[in-house]
Amino acid sequence: MAYDIKSVFFLDVQATIAATTAGMTSAQLDLSAYIDPIARGRTKGTGLAIYKCHYDTSPSVTGGEALAVAEAGVYRAGIVAGAGLGTTATGAATADRAQQPSASNPLAVFGWDFYGPTSIAAKNSVGMNMTYLEPSKEVPYIVVRDNVCLVIEQQVNMTAAATVSMRLECAQVTLDQATLNQLLRTQTV
Repeated sequence: MAYDIKSVFFLDVQATIAATTAGMTSAQLDLSAYIDPIARGRTKGTGLAIYKCHYDTSPSVTGGEALAVAEAGVYRAGIVAGAGLGTTATGAATADRAQQPSASNPLAVFGWDFYGPTSIAAKNSVGMNMTYLEPSKEVPYIVVRDNVCLVIEQQVNMTAAATVSMRLECAQVTLDQATLNQLLRTQTV
């Protein structure tokens, strides 16, 4: 697995959180063009290595603005491999444990908690964005399912609609049969 300019590319996904609406939002990113979990003869299977994830929350879909100082919303978000939730409006998605971002979920690739500037946690200097799970250049998360979902669970309603944008640093990787089988077992929803 080489992390270099020749092999790394970016994939983007984005979801909008409605204002004053509770619940889960999801956006699905189709990975079927990058993954082939079936080894055929001498051809090895391929997976998608996710090395790094970058994100922001903005009041505009272009992401060019910072959130208002008066934002009080709180949410947990993350990238989950093979969740298959599709792209849904706020409050329209429901997920079981295997589809939610959590450090204890083996399908979770990346996750963070967001606290708006006027939320209790942010006022107490806990921080506005707290990453609790992330892959690395040395140990990427290798996806062998045909999708990943950006999953957002709003716990305190956002004051204004917000767009969460993500950029994933990825590379296609070939996998030997033993590694492929192990990944397929651990990435079953």
